[in-house]
Amino acid sequence: MITFCPLASGSKGNCLFLGTPKVNILIDAGISAKAISAHLEKLGSSIDSIAAIIITHEHSDHISGLKRLAFKYQIPIIANYQTAESIVESLGECPRFYIFTTDEEFEFCGLKISPFTIPHDGVDPIGLTIETNGTKIGICTDAGFITPSLIHNLKECDVLCIEANHQPELVLASSRPEIYKRRVLSKTGHLSNIEAARLLKEVAHPNLQHVYLAHLSEESNTPETALNVVSEFLERAALFIPISIAHQQKRSFPYQKTHATKNPAPA
Repeated sequence: MITFCPLASGSKGNCLFLGTPKVNILIDAGISAKAISAHLEKLGSSIDSIAAIIITHEHSDHISGLKRLAFKYQIPIIANYQTAESIVESLGECPRFYIFTTDEEFEFCGLKISPFTIPHDGVDPIGLTIETNGTKIGICTDAGFITPSLIHNLKECDVLCIEANHQPELVLASSRPEIYKRRVLSKTGHLSNIEAARLLKEVAHPNLQHVYLAHLSEESNTPETALNVVSEFLERAALFIPISIAHQQKRSFPYQKTHATKNPAPA
């Protein structure tokens, strides 16, 4: 059984779970170890089963729970060199690392992991694909705009977790400072709902089984808005893809696949 599940997604913290018959990992750890533990128990897993944590970039909503996981539970961190440096500076201690080079494929416990550069305002932020047992999962939760690299790397995925952060008009109408608005809407900020839809149109294929819309802004988006904007755009392009929300405050729908079926099992 392969299980992929966003445990939390948004500006208050991000954490994804991937479990296979050989290994369980987290992607990012931006919520508390206690919250992660509670989510994992509902999936029939535990923190003690986690072999490593891949960190996409050093922003606090991706690493705020990392210190306890790295030192109390002795879970190693997988990151590129610049992100690892920033993590050490943030934690004030050096945990155990596996260092990779962005844009170079590597393997970890039977997982083929391909990290790629994304346009975001971290030191060396990444999206990534993970392949295991014939399943390819694509993750890109913080990106300022759609690049050819994003499209190239996210093609042929069975599952996608991509950012649908905001509606631009809601960002502009929000009470947030102008510097925040400029950052979100910039080329190193976050993808809007319509940009997420355009990215999906570029990478959609008949075997794409499920899409998670991730990192939704609490102020400048809603799950209903994100789903409606993306679904309506794709339907106009004659694309009908199962889509769900990667939630901030609750565990999301888990994608599960056995070796014997091409379709995800019901949650």
